[in-house]
Amino acid sequence: MVNTEWLYSKMMLQMDMSKEIQDEELEQMIQDILEEAGRKEYIPLNEKIQISRELFNAFRKLDILQELIEDDSITEIMINGTEHIFFEKEGKIFRSERKFLSLEKLEDVIQQIVSGTNRYVNESSPIVDARLEDGSRVNVVLRPVALNGPIMTIRKFPKEAISMRQLIQFGSISEEAAEFLKILVRAKYNIFVSGGTGAGKTTFLNALSDFIPKEERIITIEDNAELQIKGVDNLVRLEARNANLEGEGAVTIRDLIKSALRMRPDRIIVGEVRGEETVDMISSAMLNGHSGSMSTGHANNSADMLKRLETMMLMGIELPFTAIQRQIASALDIIVHLGRLRDKSRKVLEIAEVTEYEQGNIQLRTLYTFREEGTENGKIQGRLMKVEELNYTEKLLAAGYKRN
Repeated sequence: MVNTEWLYSKMMLQMDMSKEIQDEELEQMIQDILEEAGRKEYIPLNEKIQISRELFNAFRKLDILQELIEDDSITEIMINGTEHIFFEKEGKIFRSERKFLSLEKLEDVIQQIVSGTNRYVNESSPIVDARLEDGSRVNVVLRPVALNGPIMTIRKFPKEAISMRQLIQFGSISEEAAEFLKILVRAKYNIFVSGGTGAGKTTFLNALSDFIPKEERIITIEDNAELQIKGVDNLVRLEARNANLEGEGAVTIRDLIKSALRMRPDRIIVGEVRGEETVDMISSAMLNGHSGSMSTGHANNSADMLKRLETMMLMGIELPFTAIQRQIASALDIIVHLGRLRDKSRKVLEIAEVTEYEQGNIQLRTLYTFREEGTENGKIQGRLMKVEELNYTEKLLAAGYKRN
């Protein structure tokens, strides 16, 4: 079999780096190189096509990652240095047989991705979040933090946002619970989506946002633009920005929330809160006439999400702890907690109502909870069961819905 690395090196020697090469020229050069190699040894047609694609991707796209990115069945790609590449497919982890030709080539691909989102990464600033053109989330960690070479993780998103109807079909949520959440969204309840890494928080937030009336003005705020809100004309999308090499020009989530409040939003959707921006989301957005706002956060369960929100607010404002708890209790209406079960399926595990502050704690009432009922063919069976009625119905009545 022809050595692709040798062909790549030969092309590099022939290229005039002082001028830009058009795609047609590159394709012709690849064809000439393959014809020359074919005179020395026989190359089957299918192998020629494969090598041609690999060489083109190496110069124009994301090298050996391109085929993995274009495979819609792959949900995550993990690059641990030049030789250890893994991908997730149908909930299982596989190792790729491919490897980067050199450390320099891997670093070139990383810089190509990062620069595409106007960000930078180097040894002095070795960690960065970025995204691909299709919205896939990218995290990069370089030396000296990454001891075994450049590390890159790519979380892929479907080309079309997954709808709530599809989540029902997947068994992630029951039709009854989905209809309940639809009414809450339209009645402008403030909703928080919690869950661990890979639980599907962004996917679920996308599906929830589809219930928002299309005539409303929506402002989305994210670290990396991932939300795919469709059918809303009056939509403003804002994305945070890191500081430049001089340490200037940073635009934080907190800055964007403050700016969004001056844009006359009907709702503000924050992709994820991680720190002191929680103060502005809770105190300024949810408690300041922008009901129906939504966000996500990392937590092990609904109660844990409340504790994390308390901690994050303490990071951003000097208030007595009880005052912070009261603000959260007043601002938040509903927490939807997602989980990834041991069979790798993603499900809504709990829908809880935030009721009030009482006896030093924010009180929660579980409205729906997922109960396992065994396994079948390796898949967990169970139901999202309704256990309590919604207590706070004032927003429902104001929106024209009848009390249950």
